[in-house]
Amino acid sequence: VQLQESGPGLVKPSQTLSLTCTVSGGSITTNLYYWSWIRQPPGKGLEWMGAINYSDRTFYSPSLKSRTSISCDTSNNQFTLQLSSVTPEDTAVYYCARYRLPNEYDYWGQGTQVTVSS
Repeated sequence: VQLQESGPGLVKPSQTLSLTCTVSGGSITTNLYYWSWIRQPPGKGLEWMGAINYSDRTFYSPSLKSRTSISCDTSNNQFTLQLSSVTPEDTAVYYCARYRLPNEYDYWGQGTQVTVSS
C-alpha cells in the first residue's frame, strides 16, 4: 500500500487549503481502516486532524473541527482534506496515513510542506 499527498505548497491567509491523498495497492472502501490527516508544524509534534472511514463517517479534532472537512473520492481511490480560513499557524508538513484497527498507523505518505503566507 502506498499513500501520496498532493496539493499546493503555498496558500494565502484566509484561503482554503486543499490536499489530496492518493492510495494505491489497496481500496479505501475496505473496512477496518480509517484514512487520516496528520500534520506537524515546524518545531512541534504531530497533530491529528481528522479521519474518514469506509462508510464515509468522519471524525475531527475538536480544535480544528469548525475549519476541517475530509471526504472520499472512491472512483479515484483518494481522500481529501480541506482546511478553511488558514493562518500562518497552519504552516506544517501534512501527512496522510492509514489507521488500522485496533490501534496502529501502518502506512504513511511522505508528507507535503504547506506554507501559509501572503
